[in-house]
Amino acid sequence: MKPARSLIPIGTATLLPHTVHSVRRLEERLMDFVAKWGFQEIILPTFEYLDVLSVGLSPEVLEKCYKFPDSASGRVLVLRPDATAQIARMVAMGLGGNAFPLRFSYRTTVFRYEPEHRGRDREVFQVGFELMGQDSPEGDAEMVTLLVQVLDQVGLSSCKISLGHVGFLAGLLSRSGLSTGGRRQAEIAVARKDLPLLEDILEKERVPRSLVKAILEVPGRCGTLDVLKWGRRVAGKVPALLTPLVRLEQVYEVLKSKGIHESVVLDLGEFRGFDYYDGVVFDVFTESLGSELGGGGRYNHLIGRFGRDTPAIGFGLDLDRVFSALDRQGVTPQNGSEPVVLLAPSQLTGASFSLAQSLRQAGVCVVERRLERGVKQSMRQFMRKPSLSAGSRIVFLDEVIGQAPAISLLTFGRSSKVPRAQRLTLPQLIQELQNSTYGDF
Repeated sequence: MKPARSLIPIGTATLLPHTVHSVRRLEERLMDFVAKWGFQEIILPTFEYLDVLSVGLSPEVLEKCYKFPDSASGRVLVLRPDATAQIARMVAMGLGGNAFPLRFSYRTTVFRYEPEHRGRDREVFQVGFELMGQDSPEGDAEMVTLLVQVLDQVGLSSCKISLGHVGFLAGLLSRSGLSTGGRRQAEIAVARKDLPLLEDILEKERVPRSLVKAILEVPGRCGTLDVLKWGRRVAGKVPALLTPLVRLEQVYEVLKSKGIHESVVLDLGEFRGFDYYDGVVFDVFTESLGSELGGGGRYNHLIGRFGRDTPAIGFGLDLDRVFSALDRQGVTPQNGSEPVVLLAPSQLTGASFSLAQSLRQAGVCVVERRLERGVKQSMRQFMRKPSLSAGSRIVFLDEVIGQAPAISLLTFGRSSKVPRAQRLTLPQLIQELQNSTYGDF
């Protein structure tokens, strides 16, 4: 027998019921929350035509795509590698409507090939939120604020947002004389805060020393408004460098007016991995996790790759990393309530089904079991099951000659193996199962 892990592809997982409950519960909570902000949920296709979606993806992402032929059309299909590019294609096609601004939310999976040694998932569960048709500091600040609020909703209130603007570094690199390949390598090195690699790239392409000094300082420029003061000294009177700094300050001031700025660190080296970002960008981190939980930014020209330019900004969260951060902070998601077990002798099958339906209609999770042998013997055997634990509830339906079947509720406490027994009417049973908390007694 092969080890269970070798039976599924590396970077994927089978989620068991308690995990699924936590994931779906968190998703529903977030979707309900952002709906109050005007975000409407959409569902995206799992695969797309490669030649259509590729215009919105960088070469690095395209290399990680899972591709396969479509026997019907002969075209190449690609498993969803990025939800933002899909939404851009959707908006460009006019499927989202024209009543801008548009606000969309989604919960989905993305698929990217990752080498086994990197330890990254190839199937990633995400939630994301996109604002289309608005280009303003207020729009940028709205999405950063939403990110802070969303994390607070799930119990991660001590996160830090790294807020930057790709335009500042892009402006410096455009003045450096780097080749196209060298520039892309430098962007990646800055995003990773890899100063030795960055210095090596700049030296190999003989970038002027004055620019080398400024570029090497960018990854370490993190803080508050003092970061922007440094940026202005470097920018001088160059509009391409000043404009990003002005926008960052405007966004920061809006966040400050909302009291959100304390969660924000200005970072001129913030440079996300997707090449479609062209404005404000941000990542979110927590001290308990070494990698970012998610992030996003402004992509005013991505939709234009599929049609007409439309300003947009959004972000996504990696749910697996969110749960890892919660676990490290000691925040344990609640599992689903254990089903109520309804026991009844076989001669009461009809009455048992009727009772089970009444409980389900009242919102109670019920599993029916039959007692085939003598009632007392079957009950004793069932009560010895190791699956019974604190909070387990058993409804026992017993035959009473000449009367309606009797209903008993057995509830197991935390400190006793002997259940508490109650004889109840149907209305009393429903109320007890809906409202009671199951602790010591």
